[in-house]
Amino acid sequence: CPLPTIAMVEGYAVGAGSNLALCCDLIVASDRAKFGEVFCKIGLAVDGGGTWLLPRLIGMARAKELVFTGEIIDAAEALRIGLINRVVPTAELATATRALAERIAAGPPLALRLDKQALNRAASTDLAGALEIEAFSQALAVASDDHQEGVAAFFDKRPLKFNGT
Repeated sequence: CPLPTIAMVEGYAVGAGSNLALCCDLIVASDRAKFGEVFCKIGLAVDGGGTWLLPRLIGMARAKELVFTGEIIDAAEALRIGLINRVVPTAELATATRALAERIAAGPPLALRLDKQALNRAASTDLAGALEIEAFSQALAVASDDHQEGVAAFFDKRPLKFNGT
């Protein structure tokens, strides 16, 4: 998906369910949510991108521990190790997730798309490559209607109205 995605996790996200959530850009979880790479507990190897996603999110050592033990962790621990972005009370999960989505959706679609691409590509390049990606993205963004709108709204002290071009 070219624009940011958010996973909302209320209960158990284990195995492929955990990896599906990890495919999203952000994860908001209820305080009752649980996460785990339980494949080894049923004689399976990790799938769904877990071996690629986990080390990038939480580091290789923690990824190996979760994969090799099949441990299920609660939302507080998932937040502490950087697996997820936010933990909220279960009763507030949908509202908090929607508020985050609306905050992001109010942003400039082109810049968000370019930033997501740059962040994803930066994982497989060096600093020089990342700077090239940023320069290309900035050249597109600075010529956009959204940039003009951002500047105008700032000087006019009015709310932003991005159109994605």
